[in-house]
Amino acid sequence: MPPASPSSSGAPAPKSSGFPESSATDHCDAADGAPGSTAAATAVLDRPERADRVEAPFVLDTEPPRTLRFRDHFALWMNLGVSLIGFTTAATVLGAPGSELSLAAAITAIVAGTVVGTAMLGVAALIGARTGAPAMANLRGLFGTKLSYLPTVLNIVQCIGWGVYELLVIAMGAQTVAHTDGYRWLFVVLAGAVTTALTIWPLGAIAVLRRFVAAAVAVAMVYFTVQLGRDGVSDPGAGNWHGFLKATDAMIAVSISFVPLAADYTRHSRTARSAFWGSFSGYTVAQVWCYVLGLFALLQADGDATRIFDSFLGVWAGWLFLLVLVLRETDQSFANVYSTAMSVHNLLPRVDRRVLTGGTGLLITVLALQITEFTDSYYAFLGLIGSVFVPMFAVLAVDYFLGAGRRGWNLADDAPSRWLMLLPWALGFAVYQVIAPTAIAGWWTDFWTSVQETLHFTPQEWTSASLFGFLVPALATWALTPLTRRTAAA
Repeated sequence: MPPASPSSSGAPAPKSSGFPESSATDHCDAADGAPGSTAAATAVLDRPERADRVEAPFVLDTEPPRTLRFRDHFALWMNLGVSLIGFTTAATVLGAPGSELSLAAAITAIVAGTVVGTAMLGVAALIGARTGAPAMANLRGLFGTKLSYLPTVLNIVQCIGWGVYELLVIAMGAQTVAHTDGYRWLFVVLAGAVTTALTIWPLGAIAVLRRFVAAAVAVAMVYFTVQLGRDGVSDPGAGNWHGFLKATDAMIAVSISFVPLAADYTRHSRTARSAFWGSFSGYTVAQVWCYVLGLFALLQADGDATRIFDSFLGVWAGWLFLLVLVLRETDQSFANVYSTAMSVHNLLPRVDRRVLTGGTGLLITVLALQITEFTDSYYAFLGLIGSVFVPMFAVLAVDYFLGAGRRGWNLADDAPSRWLMLLPWALGFAVYQVIAPTAIAGWWTDFWTSVQETLHFTPQEWTSASLFGFLVPALATWALTPLTRRTAAA
Protein backbone atom coordinates (compact mmCIF):
# COMPACT_ATOMS: atom_id res chain seq x y z
CA MET A 1 0.00 0.00 0.00
CA PRO A 2 1.30 3.49 -0.78
CA PRO A 3 2.86 5.55 1.96
CA ALA A 4 0.85 7.93 4.10
CA SER A 5 2.48 11.25 3.40
CA PRO A 6 1.05 14.69 2.64
CA SER A 7 4.12 15.63 0.64
CA SER A 8 3.42 17.15 -2.76
CA SER A 9 7.00 17.44 -3.87
CA GLY A 10 8.72 15.26 -6.39
CA ALA A 11 10.78 13.56 -3.71
CA PRO A 12 9.78 10.10 -2.51
CA ALA A 13 7.36 10.21 0.40
CA PRO A 14 8.10 8.46 3.67
CA LYS A 15 6.71 4.97 3.88
CA SER A 16 3.92 3.88 6.19
CA SER A 17 4.71 0.41 7.37
CA GLY A 18 2.25 -2.44 7.47
CA PHE A 19 0.84 -2.43 3.92
CA PRO A 20 2.21 -3.47 0.55
CA GLU A 21 4.01 -0.90 -1.54
CA SER A 22 2.87 -0.05 -5.04
CA SER A 23 5.12 -0.89 -7.94
CA ALA A 24 3.50 1.55 -10.32
CA THR A 25 5.08 4.82 -11.39
CA ASP A 26 4.01 8.44 -11.37
CA HIS A 27 1.40 9.47 -13.90
CA CYS A 28 -1.17 12.12 -14.72
CA ASP A 29 -4.87 11.74 -14.07
CA ALA A 30 -6.47 11.87 -17.47
CA ALA A 31 -9.73 13.05 -15.97
CA ASP A 32 -8.47 16.27 -14.47
CA GLY A 33 -5.14 16.65 -16.21
CA ALA A 34 -3.42 16.99 -12.87
CA PRO A 35 -0.03 15.40 -12.32
CA GLY A 36 0.30 13.05 -9.39
CA SER A 37 1.93 14.50 -6.31
CA THR A 38 4.20 11.52 -5.77
CA ALA A 39 4.66 8.13 -7.34
CA ALA A 40 3.19 6.53 -4.25
CA ALA A 41 0.24 8.88 -4.01
CA THR A 42 -0.86 8.24 -7.61
CA ALA A 43 -0.06 4.56 -7.95
CA VAL A 44 -2.25 2.35 -10.13
CA LEU A 45 -2.16 -1.30 -10.92
CA ASP A 46 -0.33 -2.56 -13.96
CA ARG A 47 -2.45 -3.90 -16.83
CA PRO A 48 -4.47 -0.66 -17.27
CA GLU A 49 -6.31 -2.22 -20.18
CA ARG A 50 -8.20 -4.38 -17.65
CA ALA A 51 -8.56 -1.72 -14.96
CA ASP A 52 -12.35 -1.66 -15.37
CA ARG A 53 -12.46 -5.34 -14.37
CA VAL A 54 -10.40 -4.96 -11.22
CA GLU A 55 -12.28 -5.10 -7.95
CA ALA A 56 -11.56 -4.04 -4.39
CA PRO A 57 -9.34 -6.47 -2.44
CA PHE A 58 -10.94 -9.08 -0.22
CA VAL A 59 -8.65 -8.56 2.78
CA LEU A 60 -7.02 -5.52 4.35
CA ASP A 61 -3.35 -6.14 3.59
CA THR A 62 -3.80 -6.31 -0.20
CA GLU A 63 -2.84 -3.27 -2.25
CA PRO A 64 -5.98 -1.52 -3.58
CA PRO A 65 -6.32 -1.00 -7.34
CA ARG A 66 -6.09 2.67 -8.33
CA THR A 67 -8.83 2.98 -10.94
CA LEU A 68 -11.04 5.91 -9.87
CA ARG A 69 -10.77 9.27 -11.60
CA PHE A 70 -12.34 12.65 -10.94
CA ARG A 71 -15.54 11.76 -12.77
CA ASP A 72 -15.92 8.57 -10.72
CA HIS A 73 -15.54 10.45 -7.44
CA PHE A 74 -17.86 13.21 -8.61
CA ALA A 75 -20.57 10.74 -9.65
CA LEU A 76 -20.27 8.70 -6.45
CA TRP A 77 -20.46 11.68 -4.11
CA MET A 78 -23.11 13.44 -6.17
CA ASN A 79 -25.30 10.37 -5.78
CA LEU A 80 -24.54 10.17 -2.06
CA GLY A 81 -25.37 13.87 -1.68
CA VAL A 82 -28.91 13.35 -2.99
CA SER A 83 -31.00 11.31 -0.59
CA LEU A 84 -34.60 10.78 0.42
CA ILE A 85 -33.42 11.42 4.00
CA GLY A 86 -32.18 14.80 2.80
CA PHE A 87 -35.64 15.67 1.53
CA THR A 88 -37.44 14.48 4.64
CA THR A 89 -35.06 16.17 7.09
CA ALA A 90 -35.21 19.63 5.57
CA ALA A 91 -37.26 20.37 8.69
CA THR A 92 -34.01 20.28 10.73
CA VAL A 93 -32.95 23.37 8.81
CA LEU A 94 -36.27 25.21 8.63
CA GLY A 95 -36.95 24.87 12.36
CA ALA A 96 -40.00 24.07 14.47
CA PRO A 97 -43.43 25.44 13.49
CA GLY A 98 -43.81 28.96 14.83
CA SER A 99 -40.06 29.65 14.89
CA GLU A 100 -39.07 28.89 11.31
CA LEU A 101 -36.01 30.45 9.75
CA SER A 102 -36.57 32.80 6.87
CA LEU A 103 -36.16 31.20 3.46
CA ALA A 104 -32.96 33.21 2.88
CA ALA A 105 -31.51 32.13 6.24
CA ALA A 106 -32.40 28.47 5.67
CA ILE A 107 -30.80 28.38 2.21
CA THR A 108 -27.71 30.19 3.51
CA ALA A 109 -27.42 27.64 6.34
CA ILE A 110 -27.69 24.82 3.82
CA VAL A 111 -24.91 26.26 1.66
CA ALA A 112 -22.61 27.28 4.51
CA GLY A 113 -23.00 24.05 6.48
CA THR A 114 -22.54 21.90 3.39
CA VAL A 115 -19.39 23.71 2.26
CA VAL A 116 -17.78 23.52 5.71
CA GLY A 117 -18.70 19.87 6.23
CA THR A 118 -17.76 18.83 2.72
CA ALA A 119 -14.38 20.55 2.98
CA MET A 120 -13.71 18.17 5.88
CA LEU A 121 -14.97 15.32 3.73
CA GLY A 122 -12.61 16.36 0.93
CA VAL A 123 -9.58 16.38 3.20
CA ALA A 124 -10.48 12.93 4.55
CA ALA A 125 -10.84 11.77 0.95
CA LEU A 126 -7.44 13.21 0.08
CA ILE A 127 -5.75 11.42 2.99
CA GLY A 128 -7.31 8.13 1.92
CA ALA A 129 -6.04 8.61 -1.63
CA ARG A 130 -2.50 9.23 -0.38
CA THR A 131 -2.32 6.37 2.11
CA GLY A 132 -4.30 3.80 0.15
CA ALA A 133 -5.75 2.59 3.45
CA PRO A 134 -9.44 2.42 4.47
CA ALA A 135 -10.68 5.15 6.79
CA MET A 136 -10.47 3.24 10.06
CA ALA A 137 -7.09 1.73 9.17
CA ASN A 138 -5.79 5.29 8.76
CA LEU A 139 -6.62 5.82 12.42
CA ARG A 140 -3.89 3.35 13.25
CA GLY A 141 -1.49 6.12 12.31
CA LEU A 142 -3.29 8.64 14.48
CA PHE A 143 -4.04 6.57 17.60
CA GLY A 144 -2.11 3.32 17.16
CA THR A 145 -3.73 0.03 16.18
CA LYS A 146 -5.30 -0.92 19.51
CA LEU A 147 -6.65 2.54 20.27
CA SER A 148 -8.04 2.85 16.74
CA TYR A 149 -10.52 0.13 17.70
CA LEU A 150 -12.52 2.67 19.76
CA PRO A 151 -13.48 5.00 16.88
CA THR A 152 -13.79 1.93 14.65
CA VAL A 153 -16.54 0.49 16.85
CA LEU A 154 -18.26 3.89 16.96
CA ASN A 155 -18.14 4.08 13.18
CA ILE A 156 -19.56 0.58 12.84
CA VAL A 157 -22.50 1.64 15.03
CA GLN A 158 -22.93 4.79 12.95
CA CYS A 159 -22.86 2.93 9.63
CA ILE A 160 -25.31 0.28 10.77
CA GLY A 161 -27.62 3.00 12.10
CA TRP A 162 -27.52 4.91 8.83
CA GLY A 163 -28.03 1.68 6.89
CA VAL A 164 -31.21 0.91 8.83
CA TYR A 165 -32.48 4.46 8.35
CA GLU A 166 -31.86 4.20 4.61
CA LEU A 167 -33.86 0.99 4.25
CA LEU A 168 -36.71 2.57 6.21
CA VAL A 169 -36.72 5.63 3.96
CA ILE A 170 -36.52 3.51 0.80
CA ALA A 171 -39.54 1.51 1.98
CA MET A 172 -41.43 4.70 2.82
CA GLY A 173 -40.66 6.17 -0.60
CA ALA A 174 -41.67 2.96 -2.37
CA GLN A 175 -44.97 2.88 -0.46
CA THR A 176 -45.61 6.48 -1.47
CA VAL A 177 -44.99 5.74 -5.15
CA ALA A 178 -47.18 2.63 -4.98
CA HIS A 179 -49.93 4.49 -3.06
CA THR A 180 -50.06 1.82 -0.39
CA ASP A 181 -49.51 1.47 3.33
CA GLY A 182 -48.72 -2.22 2.98
CA TYR A 183 -45.90 -4.38 1.67
CA ARG A 184 -43.38 -2.51 3.79
CA TRP A 185 -41.59 -5.74 4.62
CA LEU A 186 -41.25 -6.56 0.93
CA PHE A 187 -39.71 -3.19 0.07
CA VAL A 188 -37.27 -3.49 2.99
CA VAL A 189 -36.19 -6.99 1.93
CA LEU A 190 -35.76 -5.97 -1.72
CA ALA A 191 -33.76 -2.88 -0.78
CA GLY A 192 -31.59 -4.94 1.55
CA ALA A 193 -30.94 -7.52 -1.17
CA VAL A 194 -29.95 -4.90 -3.77
CA THR A 195 -27.76 -3.13 -1.21
CA THR A 196 -25.90 -6.31 -0.34
CA ALA A 197 -25.40 -7.24 -4.01
CA LEU A 198 -23.83 -3.83 -4.75
CA THR A 199 -21.30 -4.28 -1.95
CA ILE A 200 -19.97 -7.51 -3.47
CA TRP A 201 -18.63 -5.53 -6.44
CA PRO A 202 -18.05 -2.02 -4.99
CA LEU A 203 -15.89 -0.63 -7.80
CA GLY A 204 -18.34 -2.02 -10.34
CA ALA A 205 -21.16 -0.32 -8.44
CA ILE A 206 -19.31 3.01 -8.61
CA ALA A 207 -18.89 2.53 -12.37
CA VAL A 208 -22.64 1.96 -12.75
CA LEU A 209 -23.34 5.09 -10.71
CA ARG A 210 -21.11 7.12 -13.01
CA ARG A 211 -22.36 5.73 -16.31
CA PHE A 212 -26.08 5.47 -15.72
CA VAL A 213 -27.48 6.45 -12.34
CA ALA A 214 -25.94 9.93 -12.03
CA ALA A 215 -27.59 11.08 -15.28
CA ALA A 216 -30.99 9.70 -14.25
CA VAL A 217 -30.75 11.39 -10.85
CA ALA A 218 -29.78 14.71 -12.44
CA VAL A 219 -32.79 14.55 -14.79
CA ALA A 220 -35.14 13.79 -11.90
CA MET A 221 -33.72 16.61 -9.80
CA VAL A 222 -34.01 19.12 -12.64
CA TYR A 223 -37.60 18.04 -13.29
CA PHE A 224 -38.68 18.42 -9.67
CA THR A 225 -36.83 21.73 -9.31
CA VAL A 226 -38.66 23.19 -12.31
CA GLN A 227 -42.05 21.81 -11.28
CA LEU A 228 -41.89 22.82 -7.61
CA GLY A 229 -40.31 26.16 -8.51
CA ARG A 230 -43.25 26.99 -10.77
CA ASP A 231 -45.66 26.61 -7.84
CA GLY A 232 -43.59 28.87 -5.60
CA VAL A 233 -43.15 28.65 -1.83
CA SER A 234 -44.19 30.68 1.18
CA ASP A 235 -41.76 32.25 3.65
CA PRO A 236 -43.21 31.53 7.11
CA GLY A 237 -40.20 32.89 8.97
CA ALA A 238 -39.57 35.97 6.84
CA GLY A 239 -36.76 38.02 8.34
CA ASN A 240 -35.90 35.47 11.06
CA TRP A 241 -32.25 34.43 11.41
CA HIS A 242 -32.48 33.14 14.99
CA GLY A 243 -31.34 29.53 14.97
CA PHE A 244 -29.18 30.02 11.88
CA LEU A 245 -26.07 28.44 13.41
CA LYS A 246 -28.08 25.53 14.79
CA ALA A 247 -29.33 24.84 11.28
CA THR A 248 -25.79 25.21 9.95
CA ASP A 249 -24.55 22.72 12.55
CA ALA A 250 -27.19 20.24 11.38
CA MET A 251 -25.93 20.52 7.81
CA ILE A 252 -22.31 20.13 8.91
CA ALA A 253 -23.32 17.00 10.84
CA VAL A 254 -24.90 15.48 7.72
CA SER A 255 -21.73 16.07 5.68
CA ILE A 256 -19.39 15.04 8.48
CA SER A 257 -21.18 11.70 8.81
CA PHE A 258 -19.41 10.66 5.60
CA VAL A 259 -15.93 11.71 6.77
CA PRO A 260 -15.27 8.34 8.50
CA LEU A 261 -16.25 6.62 5.23
CA ALA A 262 -14.49 8.70 2.58
CA ALA A 263 -11.14 6.88 2.46
CA ASP A 264 -12.88 3.53 1.96
CA TYR A 265 -13.52 4.68 -1.62
CA THR A 266 -10.81 7.24 -2.36
CA ARG A 267 -8.12 4.68 -1.48
CA HIS A 268 -8.83 3.54 -5.05
CA SER A 269 -8.19 7.01 -6.49
CA ARG A 270 -5.57 7.62 -9.16
CA THR A 271 -4.61 10.95 -7.62
CA ALA A 272 -5.17 12.74 -4.35
CA ARG A 273 -6.22 15.85 -6.27
CA SER A 274 -9.06 14.10 -8.10
CA ALA A 275 -10.17 12.48 -4.82
CA PHE A 276 -10.41 15.86 -3.08
CA TRP A 277 -12.08 17.84 -5.82
CA GLY A 278 -14.32 15.01 -6.98
CA SER A 279 -15.72 14.38 -3.51
CA PHE A 280 -15.91 18.07 -2.54
CA SER A 281 -17.61 19.30 -5.71
CA GLY A 282 -19.91 16.30 -6.22
CA TYR A 283 -21.19 16.19 -2.66
CA THR A 284 -21.49 19.97 -2.25
CA VAL A 285 -23.54 20.50 -5.38
CA ALA A 286 -25.79 17.52 -4.67
CA GLN A 287 -26.45 18.14 -0.98
CA VAL A 288 -27.22 21.85 -1.45
CA TRP A 289 -29.56 21.01 -4.32
CA CYS A 290 -31.19 18.17 -2.37
CA TYR A 291 -31.89 20.18 0.78
CA VAL A 292 -33.09 23.28 -1.04
CA LEU A 293 -35.47 21.13 -3.07
CA GLY A 294 -36.54 19.36 0.12
CA LEU A 295 -37.14 22.77 1.70
CA PHE A 296 -39.43 23.77 -1.18
CA ALA A 297 -41.32 20.48 -0.95
CA LEU A 298 -41.65 20.86 2.83
CA LEU A 299 -43.06 24.38 2.55
CA GLN A 300 -45.55 23.24 -0.07
CA ALA A 301 -46.61 20.49 2.36
CA ASP A 302 -47.32 23.19 4.98
CA GLY A 303 -44.25 22.22 6.99
CA ASP A 304 -45.41 18.63 7.57
CA ALA A 305 -42.36 16.39 7.01
CA THR A 306 -44.58 13.29 6.84
CA ARG A 307 -46.26 14.69 3.71
CA ILE A 308 -43.16 15.86 1.92
CA PHE A 309 -43.32 13.18 -0.79
CA ASP A 310 -46.87 14.30 -1.58
CA SER A 311 -45.33 17.46 -3.00
CA PHE A 312 -43.31 15.37 -5.46
CA LEU A 313 -46.30 13.24 -6.41
CA GLY A 314 -48.40 16.37 -6.89
CA VAL A 315 -46.64 17.26 -10.14
CA TRP A 316 -47.32 15.62 -13.48
CA ALA A 317 -45.50 12.26 -13.77
CA GLY A 318 -44.00 12.92 -10.38
CA TRP A 319 -44.34 9.25 -9.42
CA LEU A 320 -41.95 8.24 -12.20
CA PHE A 321 -39.18 10.64 -11.22
CA LEU A 322 -39.69 9.90 -7.53
CA LEU A 323 -39.32 6.20 -8.35
CA VAL A 324 -35.91 6.98 -9.89
CA LEU A 325 -34.82 8.60 -6.62
CA VAL A 326 -36.22 5.73 -4.56
CA LEU A 327 -34.37 3.11 -6.62
CA ARG A 328 -31.06 4.95 -6.48
CA GLU A 329 -31.34 5.44 -2.72
CA THR A 330 -29.72 2.03 -2.43
CA ASP A 331 -26.37 3.70 -3.09
CA GLN A 332 -26.72 5.29 0.36
CA SER A 333 -27.29 1.95 2.06
CA PHE A 334 -24.55 0.46 -0.13
CA ALA A 335 -22.05 3.01 1.19
CA ASN A 336 -22.96 2.29 4.79
CA VAL A 337 -22.87 -1.49 4.45
CA TYR A 338 -19.58 -1.47 2.55
CA SER A 339 -17.96 0.93 5.00
CA THR A 340 -19.14 -1.21 7.89
CA ALA A 341 -17.16 -4.07 6.35
CA MET A 342 -14.13 -1.82 5.84
CA SER A 343 -14.35 -0.77 9.49
CA VAL A 344 -14.59 -4.36 10.66
CA HIS A 345 -11.50 -5.05 8.54
CA ASN A 346 -9.54 -2.85 10.92
CA LEU A 347 -10.51 -5.29 13.68
CA LEU A 348 -10.43 -8.50 11.61
CA PRO A 349 -8.10 -7.74 8.68
CA ARG A 350 -8.07 -11.22 7.15
CA VAL A 351 -11.80 -11.92 6.99
CA ASP A 352 -13.16 -11.80 3.43
CA ARG A 353 -15.01 -8.51 2.90
CA ARG A 354 -17.76 -10.34 1.00
CA VAL A 355 -18.59 -12.28 4.14
CA LEU A 356 -18.61 -9.04 6.13
CA THR A 357 -20.82 -7.14 3.69
CA GLY A 358 -23.20 -10.07 3.36
CA GLY A 359 -23.56 -10.34 7.13
CA THR A 360 -23.99 -6.57 7.51
CA GLY A 361 -26.61 -6.42 4.77
CA LEU A 362 -28.58 -9.16 6.49
CA LEU A 363 -28.25 -7.41 9.86
CA ILE A 364 -29.57 -4.02 8.72
CA THR A 365 -32.42 -5.72 6.86
CA VAL A 366 -33.50 -7.60 9.99
CA LEU A 367 -33.23 -4.42 12.08
CA ALA A 368 -35.21 -2.39 9.55
CA LEU A 369 -37.98 -4.99 9.65
CA GLN A 370 -38.25 -4.51 13.42
CA ILE A 371 -38.26 -0.68 13.40
CA THR A 372 -41.29 1.14 12.05
CA GLU A 373 -40.42 4.84 12.37
CA PHE A 374 -37.89 7.36 13.60
CA THR A 375 -38.42 10.94 14.73
CA ASP A 376 -36.57 12.67 17.54
CA SER A 377 -34.08 9.80 17.78
CA TYR A 378 -32.86 10.67 14.30
CA TYR A 379 -32.00 14.23 15.26
CA ALA A 380 -30.22 13.04 18.40
CA PHE A 381 -28.32 10.59 16.22
CA LEU A 382 -27.11 13.44 13.99
CA GLY A 383 -25.95 15.46 16.98
CA LEU A 384 -24.03 12.57 18.47
CA ILE A 385 -22.32 11.87 15.14
CA GLY A 386 -21.16 15.46 14.94
CA SER A 387 -19.87 15.57 18.49
CA VAL A 388 -17.79 12.41 17.97
CA PHE A 389 -16.41 12.81 14.47
CA VAL A 390 -15.98 16.58 14.06
CA PRO A 391 -13.33 16.72 16.84
CA MET A 392 -11.73 13.47 15.70
CA PHE A 393 -11.35 14.78 12.18
CA ALA A 394 -9.71 17.96 13.52
CA VAL A 395 -7.12 15.84 15.36
CA LEU A 396 -6.65 13.63 12.28
CA ALA A 397 -6.06 16.50 9.87
CA VAL A 398 -3.67 18.44 12.09
CA ASP A 399 -1.59 15.38 12.99
CA TYR A 400 -1.44 14.21 9.38
CA PHE A 401 -0.36 17.51 7.85
CA LEU A 402 1.58 19.06 10.75
CA GLY A 403 2.44 16.24 13.14
CA ALA A 404 3.58 12.63 12.90
CA GLY A 405 1.96 12.20 9.49
CA ARG A 406 4.58 14.42 7.88
CA ARG A 407 7.08 11.58 8.27
CA GLY A 408 4.58 8.88 7.36
CA TRP A 409 2.10 7.21 9.66
CA ASN A 410 2.66 3.72 11.00
CA LEU A 411 -0.34 1.69 9.75
CA ALA A 412 0.98 -1.72 10.72
CA ASP A 413 -0.92 -4.29 12.77
CA ASP A 414 1.36 -3.54 15.71
CA ALA A 415 1.43 0.27 15.46
CA PRO A 416 2.07 1.49 19.03
CA SER A 417 -0.67 3.31 20.93
CA ARG A 418 -0.56 7.10 20.93
CA TRP A 419 -2.53 7.83 24.08
CA LEU A 420 -1.78 11.54 23.93
CA MET A 421 -3.93 11.93 20.82
CA LEU A 422 -7.03 10.95 22.78
CA LEU A 423 -6.73 14.14 24.81
CA PRO A 424 -7.61 16.71 22.10
CA TRP A 425 -10.32 14.39 20.75
CA ALA A 426 -11.95 14.11 24.18
CA LEU A 427 -11.58 17.86 24.69
CA GLY A 428 -13.32 18.58 21.39
CA PHE A 429 -16.13 16.16 22.22
CA ALA A 430 -16.66 17.88 25.57
CA VAL A 431 -16.69 21.34 23.96
CA TYR A 432 -19.27 20.19 21.44
CA GLN A 433 -21.51 18.69 24.13
CA VAL A 434 -21.24 21.71 26.43
CA ILE A 435 -22.40 23.96 23.60
CA ALA A 436 -25.07 21.60 22.26
CA PRO A 437 -25.86 18.63 24.55
CA THR A 438 -27.18 15.68 22.60
CA ALA A 439 -30.70 14.76 23.70
CA ILE A 440 -30.16 11.01 23.68
CA ALA A 441 -31.25 10.50 27.29
CA GLY A 442 -32.41 12.66 30.18
CA TRP A 443 -29.41 11.90 32.36
CA TRP A 444 -27.03 12.75 29.50
CA THR A 445 -28.62 16.12 28.86
CA ASP A 446 -28.81 16.86 32.59
CA PHE A 447 -25.09 16.14 32.99
CA TRP A 448 -24.00 18.57 30.29
CA THR A 449 -26.49 21.16 31.47
CA SER A 450 -24.93 20.96 34.93
CA VAL A 451 -21.51 21.45 33.35
CA GLN A 452 -22.84 24.60 31.69
CA GLU A 453 -24.06 25.85 35.05
CA THR A 454 -20.76 25.04 36.74
CA LEU A 455 -18.86 26.96 34.08
CA HIS A 456 -21.45 29.79 34.12
CA PHE A 457 -21.77 29.26 30.39
CA THR A 458 -24.88 29.99 28.34
CA PRO A 459 -24.77 29.08 24.61
CA GLN A 460 -25.20 32.11 22.38
CA GLU A 461 -26.32 32.50 18.78
CA TRP A 462 -22.70 32.60 17.63
CA THR A 463 -21.48 29.57 19.60
CA SER A 464 -21.55 26.96 16.86
CA ALA A 465 -20.95 23.50 18.31
CA SER A 466 -19.42 22.18 15.08
CA LEU A 467 -17.04 25.09 14.54
CA PHE A 468 -15.83 25.27 18.13
CA GLY A 469 -15.83 21.47 18.33
CA PHE A 470 -13.37 21.55 15.43
CA LEU A 471 -11.29 24.59 16.34
CA VAL A 472 -10.52 23.66 19.96
CA PRO A 473 -9.16 20.12 19.30
CA ALA A 474 -7.32 21.37 16.20
CA LEU A 475 -5.47 23.99 18.26
CA ALA A 476 -4.85 21.48 21.06
CA THR A 477 -3.39 18.97 18.60
CA TRP A 478 -1.22 21.66 17.02
CA ALA A 479 0.06 22.64 20.47
CA LEU A 480 0.97 19.00 21.14
CA THR A 481 2.68 18.59 17.76
CA PRO A 482 6.29 19.09 18.97
CA LEU A 483 5.80 16.43 21.63
CA THR A 484 4.06 13.98 19.30
CA ARG A 485 6.83 14.40 16.71
CA ARG A 486 9.50 13.56 19.25
CA THR A 487 7.51 10.57 20.45
CA ALA A 488 7.01 9.30 16.92
CA ALA A 489 10.70 9.74 16.12
CA ALA A 490 11.65 7.82 19.27
